[in-house]
Amino acid sequence: MEQEFDAKLKIQNNNSANNTQRSKSFAFRAPQENFTIQDFELGKIYGVGSYSKVVRAKKKDTSNVYALKIMDKKFITKENKTAYVKLERIVLDQLDHPGVVRLFFTFQDSFSLYMALESCEGGELFDQITRKGRLSEDEARFYAAEVVDALEYIHSMGLIHRDIKPENLLLTSDGHFKIADFGSVKPMEDSRITVLPNAASDDKACTFVGTAAYVPPEVLNSSPATFGNDLWALGCTLYQMLSGTSPFKDASEWLMFQRIIARDIRFPNYFSNEARDLIDQLLDIDPSRRPGAGPDGYASLKNHPFFSGIDWENLRTQTPPRLAMEPKAPSTHSSGDEQDPSWNPSHIGDGSVRPNEGNGGAPSTSEAGSVTRLASIDSFDSKWKQFLDPGESVLMISMVKKIQKLTNKKVQLILTNKPKLIYVDPSKLVVKGNIIWSDNPNDLSIQVTSPSQFKICTPKKVMLFEDAKNRAQHWKKAIEALQNR
Repeated sequence: MEQEFDAKLKIQNNNSANNTQRSKSFAFRAPQENFTIQDFELGKIYGVGSYSKVVRAKKKDTSNVYALKIMDKKFITKENKTAYVKLERIVLDQLDHPGVVRLFFTFQDSFSLYMALESCEGGELFDQITRKGRLSEDEARFYAAEVVDALEYIHSMGLIHRDIKPENLLLTSDGHFKIADFGSVKPMEDSRITVLPNAASDDKACTFVGTAAYVPPEVLNSSPATFGNDLWALGCTLYQMLSGTSPFKDASEWLMFQRIIARDIRFPNYFSNEARDLIDQLLDIDPSRRPGAGPDGYASLKNHPFFSGIDWENLRTQTPPRLAMEPKAPSTHSSGDEQDPSWNPSHIGDGSVRPNEGNGGAPSTSEAGSVTRLASIDSFDSKWKQFLDPGESVLMISMVKKIQKLTNKKVQLILTNKPKLIYVDPSKLVVKGNIIWSDNPNDLSIQVTSPSQFKICTPKKVMLFEDAKNRAQHWKKAIEALQNR
């Protein structure tokens, strides 16, 4: 797919001699390398998307650590996402700002495309909010200022991100912000980014993209995308920093959309007047009136009283707020690069071993190879295979507590690609519950109540589970990714 992309790029450049943006010698800053997945030690999972996973990966020969985005070629082709992937690659290659994650190189194999991105060891803003409950106003001010700084650059390049949210705002190990996930990016007509016709996000500027809780009303009304879309999402994100929850959160997406359209905002009484005023302006129904979208550009946003005291020129050299670090679960491993036991690598890459490495007699193809790799997952051994159909693979598996009013029972919770969601009695090896699958979030939804606890909600009942290894958010992302596949 990527060779085809490069070929089309050259053809397009040669056919566009009059277009100053497209030179005949377009060269990627981030090269396509001849690596394989075997060149990396894969660690914990950073995030799960509809057709991708992002995993911590250490290059074996250099020990350099990356956030490796692994994309399923078959799904991309089936769902007509090729143009989105190409656009994300082109955009990330050309962006150069300390507030935007950097793309270092790409490679591919028979099954997957890989993008080696800058690793942000501080995690997501969402994690910071979850661990702290809510941020102080000083913390929120600094973080919001760094997002504003990066957004101003992105907009100056003629790009709309279209999926600004706490999960896509990543923190470096020293606590500075970077915007990630440009899979929904939309170039404007006067964009300074080289964009080709075969790499476009969509045919219509008003196509619905993004995440429900942060979608502005004009998108719900099918209006064309503008820079104001990102500024609305910034307002929602600042509200969430200060309160711990998104401003339009409700029991279902439909109810959430009704609140967004009605602009039903309820401010906690502990919000300062400055914070309330800025959020109120960012959540203006008219996108052109939002600070940062008007004729004076970002000046009105950066000069707002909420940002009083921010040194915009030296923002990235300032000392950021102290991070709330992830609790360390007890482990028998000493390596910081151990594989996240909730992640199934069996579908990643072609699983091949290079001829000069051998396989030590272990099966490496077909079902046997898959089971060999699955055996490395926490709690997964041959006894769980009996609950899988032929060709079915595990996406998430964990020993969890099923919390009830009178008793708490340990069960093995298993999510498969069928999709299937079951929990098994680990001592009797019998299925205790088969949660009826639905792609409709009204019939199956996940609510994270803490890093370790999450609710699986169906029309008939609500089940509360506790994952001792704090993977509640991973379960939510994995299940929602399957619903959006």
